[in-house]
Amino acid sequence: MLKGFFHVPKAVNEPVKGYAPNSPEKATVQAAYTKMWNSKIDVPLYIGSEEIRTGNTKNMTAPHDHKHVVGTYHLAEKAHVEQAIANALEAKTAWANMAWEQRAAIFLKAAELIAGPYRARINAATMIAQSKNIHQAEIDASCEFIDFLRFNVEFMTQIYGDQPSSNSDMWNRLEYRPLEGFVYAITPFNFTAIAGNLPASAAMMGNVVIWKPSDSQVFSAQIIIEVFKEAGVPDGVINVVFGDALMITDTVLASSDFAGIHFTGSTHVFKDIWAKIGTNIHHYKTYPRIVGETGGKDFIIAHPSANPKQVATGIVRGAFEFQGQKCSAASRSYVPRSLWPAIKEQLITDTKSMKMGSPEDFGNFITAVIHEGSFDKLAGFIDQAKKDDDAEIIVGGNYDKSVGYFIEPTIIVTTNPHYSTMETELFGPVMTIFVYEDDKWEETLELVDTTSEYALTGAVFSQDRYAIEQATTKLQNAAGNFYINDKPTGAVVGMQPFGGARASGTNDKAGSALNLLRWASPRTIKETFITPEDYRYAFLGE
Repeated sequence: MLKGFFHVPKAVNEPVKGYAPNSPEKATVQAAYTKMWNSKIDVPLYIGSEEIRTGNTKNMTAPHDHKHVVGTYHLAEKAHVEQAIANALEAKTAWANMAWEQRAAIFLKAAELIAGPYRARINAATMIAQSKNIHQAEIDASCEFIDFLRFNVEFMTQIYGDQPSSNSDMWNRLEYRPLEGFVYAITPFNFTAIAGNLPASAAMMGNVVIWKPSDSQVFSAQIIIEVFKEAGVPDGVINVVFGDALMITDTVLASSDFAGIHFTGSTHVFKDIWAKIGTNIHHYKTYPRIVGETGGKDFIIAHPSANPKQVATGIVRGAFEFQGQKCSAASRSYVPRSLWPAIKEQLITDTKSMKMGSPEDFGNFITAVIHEGSFDKLAGFIDQAKKDDDAEIIVGGNYDKSVGYFIEPTIIVTTNPHYSTMETELFGPVMTIFVYEDDKWEETLELVDTTSEYALTGAVFSQDRYAIEQATTKLQNAAGNFYINDKPTGAVVGMQPFGGARASGTNDKAGSALNLLRWASPRTIKETFITPEDYRYAFLGE
């Protein structure tokens, strides 16, 4: 949909603040953290112009201090979800017909609000709600979210500017319409930026949205809502509901106006949703767009030519930043025997040096995992590794949930390449390493490719270009984001479009125009200037 064309500000990646000791930004975010920690917030449903408080509430607590309540949020009933759908559809016509540059301006303003007056608050909220240290909060809640908003505007203008060729007797054009109906956004706990981007990217293209944030991320989701409201997102365009995920999803998918889902979460849940969409397919007005980023069992493989220090650093950063709770976090590594002594020594030294505790203390690299269910799952796998003959914990292995859900960064070495923690998605600070014989490089590449059902991220470390080429080719289907001589995390919007295939999702590449195209339904318009008045073609003769 193109009603006029204007140059928009060129998107540039938001610089990451350092939060060094005695820096102004450190003092500002610490003040915001303290204020929010001591202020009990009450988060309603946001449906149309209404803030609805149902009275049926749940507490929000910090994973690193699970007895401390920072607020409550209200749970929706089925009638509220139906009301949200009705409000979204009511708002749809005006929003879809709004000139694209007006929609762009709203989200560019949202980016500036996050970059400026909301930066400390959204970072502090993410530290509290998701137990991210300040660096992880900064690169997520501020920088990545800002980048999503700015670059998506640029991608939108690129899409709208992509027009077919015409000649002198006809004018061909593409109109990029929003989907017919509404989009359902389900967002995860682990990235505030994803929580903001999934509803915003669909809305930017003229769609209306029902957004269900993760129960474990409502505290920081509230800041996103405030930003969107101040930026000028009209009532009803993004409606926010909390509560029973199954009930909300079933109610949404029962609507004939359901037009698409933008999802980040577990593979099992996404497959169940896909199956329900298939069951309901005859009920929908249009074939729904299904976009999802799901699980991962992300790998690092080191070639015998690799630099041991680089490999060790890639492993500890890739596996333990944000407690291994990134979709892209490394959780299985393959290391050649010749390099193993040097890599092992640095892994143990580095891991033991990591301080663990509340994100309020900027000296802590490791904080808590998200909730008790995650803690118990991880503790179970660690306990099993302590018992198994084919596994050895070389560092870490302790855990404590008396105050917060703290799991020590743990490295398991196994003699079995199909050991459970080499294959099972754990989503926590547990890395498992298999040491392979140097002359088994090709066999190990095959092992990496065939071990997991997932294909999200992976990395190869090597100084041998032939080996890099070999790994890049052999592992082409094993990772949607592949890294050479770097950890498999930290994709930057506009630089490394993110997404994987196999059981890791539909690979629609968030952070690129490819994702935004999924939220548009193009209409081709051909206008003929001199219209024929005789059906006969030349081959028929006189």
